[in-house]
Amino acid sequence: MAQNPIPRRAAFDFGIDSKRCCPNCMARGLLIFYSIDDIPVHSCLLVPDRMDAVRFPRGNLKLGFCSTCGFITNTWFDPAVQDYSGKYEETQGFSGRFNAFAESLAKRIVSQYGLQGKDVLEIGCGKGEFLFLLNRFAGSRCVGIDPSYIPERMPVATGMPITFIRDFYSEKYSHLTADFVCCRHTLEHIGPTHDFLQTVRKSIGDRLDTLVFFEVPDVLRVLREGAFWDIYYEHCSYFSLGSLARLFRTVGFDILELSVDFDSQYLLLMARPTGKPTDPTLEVENDLEQVGEAVINFEDVCSRRIDDWRRRIADCAANGPVVVWGSGSKGVAFLTTLGVTKEVEYVVDINPHRHGKFMPVTAQQIVPPEFLSKYRPRHVIVMNPVYCDEIRRDMERVGVTAELWPV
Repeated sequence: MAQNPIPRRAAFDFGIDSKRCCPNCMARGLLIFYSIDDIPVHSCLLVPDRMDAVRFPRGNLKLGFCSTCGFITNTWFDPAVQDYSGKYEETQGFSGRFNAFAESLAKRIVSQYGLQGKDVLEIGCGKGEFLFLLNRFAGSRCVGIDPSYIPERMPVATGMPITFIRDFYSEKYSHLTADFVCCRHTLEHIGPTHDFLQTVRKSIGDRLDTLVFFEVPDVLRVLREGAFWDIYYEHCSYFSLGSLARLFRTVGFDILELSVDFDSQYLLLMARPTGKPTDPTLEVENDLEQVGEAVINFEDVCSRRIDDWRRRIADCAANGPVVVWGSGSKGVAFLTTLGVTKEVEYVVDINPHRHGKFMPVTAQQIVPPEFLSKYRPRHVIVMNPVYCDEIRRDMERVGVTAELWPV
């Protein structure tokens, strides 16, 4: 028997869980402030059948805030239900806008930190696109580790050869040495953040000239915008600039660079290992009060967002077909949190590996932009405003005129 595709309404319950410790700083007691049940445990697994989508495995999410370090975690996260494999389709590499950002970032890092000819290790390399850029711009010897890597998807290396290991990073790979260690959009998927980063630090040992670069989403933006579409099961760990820096300083790193990028959506951190924990020196690290205030205000902001989007989708659906553009994690969280099924029949994505698949739980079919030339939607809900210009060009290319509604 198929499960009900609509999860429970998001709830806001301000109470202290005194038994839990923060995975970031180990302080006891977390302020619980947001929960939602029966959401898909994965947002990026390819689902080939509609019934499989309806019956997709589910879990519960309950966010807890640490008032000591500012870290936010899903206190109900269960890593055992995760399936990072070749079926995991997380790449943003089919977007020209995203590729321009990644290429610019890689060029800047190579030039600014002198990585030409240096050894590079990427933890959580995905399909290998960023490692390929570092190989191309620096001629580096590169090693990438990720269980979802697919060999057939990687371009030919233009510098030194690239080695890929289809596995999770752990102490098992502490023998891999590098001049530059990078980890992009992986740490937010890891529950025991302190333990994980301590493993990275121990593997570096006394090679204090090693550079370490991490990139994660910015939770302060999510809280302030009430961006419920950026909260989903796979992301069990949520960072601000301050909580990210505090974690790195605690395990023995000094921060060289700490900034926000990609339309204020991503946090970038560059660090070097030290012989002991370090003290904060950057003004942007002092955000604990801001994050705490945003947590308290999140109920009002998020509730309004949810109610507004429910009304807007109902109004749009009454005036003609509605599609969502973006079938990744944002699209999954948007549709499941709102409980949208019949109002939106299709989800558009430019990634050809997603075409013909289905959204977990809400079961919309994923289609290419060309499909719209026949379907003729009147409204397009855009899951990331940073891609609006790119989406407009794709719509013009297939001869479709519709109103864009960016989240």
